[in-house]
Amino acid sequence: MKKITVAQYLIKELNNLGIEDFFGLPGDYNFNILYAIGDNQNTNWVGCTNELNAGYAADGYARIKGYGALVTTFGVGELSAINAIAGSFAENIPVIKIVGTPATKFIKEKTVLHHNFQNPDYYAFERAFSNVVETTAFLDENNAKAEIDRILSVFIKKNRPVYVAIPEDICLLEIEDISGLEIPKSDPDSLKLATEHCLKLINNAEYPAILGDVLVKRFKAKTEFLSFVEKSQFPVSTLIMGNGIVEVDYPRFVGTFLTQFENITSLDTLKKSDCVVSVGTIICDLNTFKFSLPFQTTDFIDIQGTYTIIENRKYENVLMKDILIELKLGIEPKCLEIPKVNIGFKNVTADDNKMLSSSYIYPRFQEFLKPNDILFAETGIIPYGVAPARLPENVDFNTQTLWGSIGWATPASFGAQMAAKDRRVILITGEGSHQLTAQEISNFMKQGLNPIIIVFNNLGYTIERILSNDPFDFFNEVISWDYSKLPQVFEGQVWVAQARTEREFNDALKQAEIEQQTKMCYIEIFTEKMDVPELTQKIVDKIKRPLPTSQ
Repeated sequence: MKKITVAQYLIKELNNLGIEDFFGLPGDYNFNILYAIGDNQNTNWVGCTNELNAGYAADGYARIKGYGALVTTFGVGELSAINAIAGSFAENIPVIKIVGTPATKFIKEKTVLHHNFQNPDYYAFERAFSNVVETTAFLDENNAKAEIDRILSVFIKKNRPVYVAIPEDICLLEIEDISGLEIPKSDPDSLKLATEHCLKLINNAEYPAILGDVLVKRFKAKTEFLSFVEKSQFPVSTLIMGNGIVEVDYPRFVGTFLTQFENITSLDTLKKSDCVVSVGTIICDLNTFKFSLPFQTTDFIDIQGTYTIIENRKYENVLMKDILIELKLGIEPKCLEIPKVNIGFKNVTADDNKMLSSSYIYPRFQEFLKPNDILFAETGIIPYGVAPARLPENVDFNTQTLWGSIGWATPASFGAQMAAKDRRVILITGEGSHQLTAQEISNFMKQGLNPIIIVFNNLGYTIERILSNDPFDFFNEVISWDYSKLPQVFEGQVWVAQARTEREFNDALKQAEIEQQTKMCYIEIFTEKMDVPELTQKIVDKIKRPLPTSQ
């Protein structure tokens, strides 16, 4: 029977899941893992500028490719990356965290080696990660093959990060080259009961509606979701994180849920419905405008990745894909009256001398978008600026609305571009967030990638300014950089522009369409300190109001 080393087996199995690029940094304890990546003709090593950025890049890669992988050394490297993995865990982004550790003999003898404590604890970091991954494994001479198969089975079922630590010597241990992955399946009885309960509730409803969200993408069920939507003929809306999963021109799409602030049609439709089928929703404050949905998802039908809740009864081991397929087969289409909704900003005309503001930036950016673009919007004010926009066909819109770690978007967009080199990637970020991870733009240039990066320079943490009691508190200031000069520090092809007026921004976007064919485009734009999109200001005002207390 064919034998293969532990490291080779892990890399091969991950490549079978579609992972071609492995992000991370080298360290003397992970060399054998890196050699396995380099020796596999189907996989590439992508060295990043630090472990945190590498984790964000793997997150962005997984959002586009389906799965991502991060490799670091023991202790110092893995702890540097833990925030990135926590964000992936929060938002159901399947990234495997692979760490190389000292050899087994040193672990057993509790030898004091570098990257550990004076009283060594070789399992301390695994315990730390156990709080932000679905499962962990620490490989040894007895469990290596079984543990790899187990964690990868969990990885593909739960669509969340997993963690594996591999000692240097165990990397080279030979094991059988036979895949032991368990393909996730629904429990037949639970699926049958859930489907029957769903159909009874839906088919008896007078005005059912559908609410989709980002977990439809995470659990790779977009095709099944759209087939169910089409068969049902029900009105359909999405939450902000799921913006783009339904095309705006679909005649029964009532737009993204923006509560009473914008697109009132979505709110009215959900209020009117006597049976909302929620699919893949993340019910958090910023995704629902401080819990403004006019119903509780679990009171009706709440379809999640691996379970479904119907009238507050939970059916375990029901995979999203499977129940959507069954519902499509059993659904009774209803030709309901759907109100017409106008989605998107009105076109704007540039004023030569008018200073840039959100009222021009986002409508003009809407015109700039093209079908199949991949868009990354940094956390803060920007996602709510983009949310009302009319997205062209197959635009992949990405935010980190739940975890909200500033700096995520720059390296995440790099990972996404590595996953889809044939698509145009656009990053919109604020200068405060960009400063945390800006060095990763050097990797765009090293890899010969051509993203379009738009950096808002508004002299501070604007989202914190509008959340603060005093917008001009000292802690909301940002160190001043000349961002237009930043890319010139790195080697590679780049076109740089600055824009302070509407005309300059309009001209920069026009030129970027040309320059992006051959090089990275980096545009610094300037606005007033307190300039924010109207929708952002409305959600902040609502967030700042206390929740009503129960009597």
